[in-house]
Amino acid sequence: MKSTAGELIRRKKLLKQLLLGLIVLLGLLCLYNGATFAPALRKTEEVVAFDDGTDPVIGSFVQKRDYFDELFDDHEMNPEVPKSLPICDMRYSELIPCLDRHLIYQLKLKLNLSLMEHYERHCPPAVRRYNCLIPPPVGYKIPIRWPQSRDEVWKANIPHTHLAQEKSDQNWMTVLGEKIRFPGGGTHFHYGADKYIASIASMLKFPGDKLNNGGNIRTVLDVGCGVASFGAYLLPLGIIAMSLAPNDVHQNQIQFALERGIPSTLGVLGTKRLPYPSRSFELAHCSRCRIDWLQRDGILLLELDRLLRPGGYFVYSSPEAYAHDEENRRIWNAMHDLLKRMCWRVVSRRDQTVIWAKSLSNSCYLKRAPGTNPPLCSSDNDPDVSWNVQMNACITPYSTKMHKGKSSGLQPWPSRLSVPPPRLDEIGVSHDQFQEDTNTWIQRVSEYWKQMRSVIKKDSIRNV
Repeated sequence: MKSTAGELIRRKKLLKQLLLGLIVLLGLLCLYNGATFAPALRKTEEVVAFDDGTDPVIGSFVQKRDYFDELFDDHEMNPEVPKSLPICDMRYSELIPCLDRHLIYQLKLKLNLSLMEHYERHCPPAVRRYNCLIPPPVGYKIPIRWPQSRDEVWKANIPHTHLAQEKSDQNWMTVLGEKIRFPGGGTHFHYGADKYIASIASMLKFPGDKLNNGGNIRTVLDVGCGVASFGAYLLPLGIIAMSLAPNDVHQNQIQFALERGIPSTLGVLGTKRLPYPSRSFELAHCSRCRIDWLQRDGILLLELDRLLRPGGYFVYSSPEAYAHDEENRRIWNAMHDLLKRMCWRVVSRRDQTVIWAKSLSNSCYLKRAPGTNPPLCSSDNDPDVSWNVQMNACITPYSTKMHKGKSSGLQPWPSRLSVPPPRLDEIGVSHDQFQEDTNTWIQRVSEYWKQMRSVIKKDSIRNV
């Protein structure tokens, strides 16, 4: 009996040791593969849950297809599509197909340089398109993450340092070793965009010298933005600026801005409307933007007028606003007269900056003498159509509802995010439809994140 009992004890100990060894071995295998069993199962379930082609929100069936595979497989039907995409030559590492100045010269396009047509979009014909992948510059590094990227980026990612030399006295940017740093200066605000922004708010008598004015200033258009430091320092105030600059002799202004993580786009006030509907911005800004605002009967100012909301501001910091020499005085007087006929009024003028405000209603337009220029736009001129549409030298009047309301009717930010804007009535969208659409996108974004979070960190996405 004693022998049998001892044998059982030895077997139990051996079994325990074997089980313990097996557990350790499995643990090592899990560590080697970078995951434990339970999370792996959860990941699989989350991915497979929507693998049947159904929309994760509305649940309806969406045909699942790999479009690109079909495109390449069906080469006989699509001979223009290559079976594989080669890497472009390094000469094209900064190619912007529809904004390629070399192409403009090669095609000998007859463009009016004085109207900035050469900085507008001119897409290549099919035979001149590059069916290849744009390579990153030599030495490219993973971009520095926001918010650190506001103040510094890798030099290798944007290997252009001539701006640092050209604007060295204006604190645009400095080169320090492998990085390019942005002190926050600009042509007009050498000592920092934050101080300049506070001074604008002070001129407008906004509470606490905060330019957001309690959430009433949310969207800003910064024309001729440089490296977008003005827009960068508006972000902490809850203000989003669309920073706009052409691909001109400074070349990479917008590339710097995007590398920093600041909303911006390549564009120019030339002959075509900017790609935004009417009444999109509460404030427009021009700091030494070198734009001839008087050309073509003030057509560029009239484009700003189209884009500004009722009572919207135009902040103008330029020698014309303060210099006393004969030429600048002539420009100032002509500009002041034009804006007066457009029913804008001077809100504040201090040092080197003047701020105008757009009319709140149609009342001023209706009181103008017959034949006053610029004229009101005709009723068939849709102010919200903006893609590839020529500018018009006319004033966009308000709708009857907007005229009576004498404001945009928008709630302060962030309330306006969930409150239907009044202009929805003008395009036939009900409050219920707005709420339904809002709820749908809240759910969609939530579902997107559920599927992405296993492979993407929260702070790894900035530009979308």
